Amino acid sequence: MPITPLMTVSESTSSSRLRVGGATVRKAKLPDAVAIFDLVNSLSGDGTLLRRNYAEICENIRDFAVAESPVDGDSGGVFLGCGALHLYGPHLAEVRSIVVKPEAKGQGAGGRLLRALLEEAEEQKVTAVCLFTRIPDFFFHFGFRVVDRTTLPDKIYKDCQTCPRLYACDEVAMVRGPLPKIAVLGPSRIAQPELVKLQTGVISQGN
Repeated sequence: MPITPLMTVSESTSSSRLRVGGATVRKAKLPDAVAIFDLVNSLSGDGTLLRRNYAEICENIRDFAVAESPVDGDSGGVFLGCGALHLYGPHLAEVRSIVVKPEAKGQGAGGRLLRALLEEAEEQKVTAVCLFTRIPDFFFHFGFRVVDRTTLPDKIYKDCQTCPRLYACDEVAMVRGPLPKIAVLGPSRIAQPELVKLQTGVISQGN
């Protein structure tokens, strides 16, 4: 995806529809679930994205944003791509399933989607945003940096431990913001020494 100069999150508009050369980004609605399902799973065969079932997308539709190209003003738009922001807690959120159709590349839709998700993370007062990707160069322009995946146990315990490519992953872990010092998830099936548990503190239980 071509990289063009992009404004920072703090410079972006708070509007729910961000226009750049005709492309807009808005929060997804349930009728978008079919288009999201088709696009995400079209790239799941080679492991580019994790496969998502339709029910899962519907359940998490409020995590998603969609990019579209307006047609005839306000009469509707052509679906260009999607992305999601998953919240683990105030310490961490994850950009997931961010992808645009091949014909939409070069229109800035990917950048618009990512910036909208980062703005949402700021609105939620999240201190760090992570993602796993095969194209780190794109995300460097948004302030992400490469980190050791073991510093993100929430992500590992949510997705990686059930992924068939757990021990042959070719994705790069990246973070924007300070590395989390806590984790809210723990191992459910496997415990490996390289999966570092960072959760601290004990929740007291009253009698």
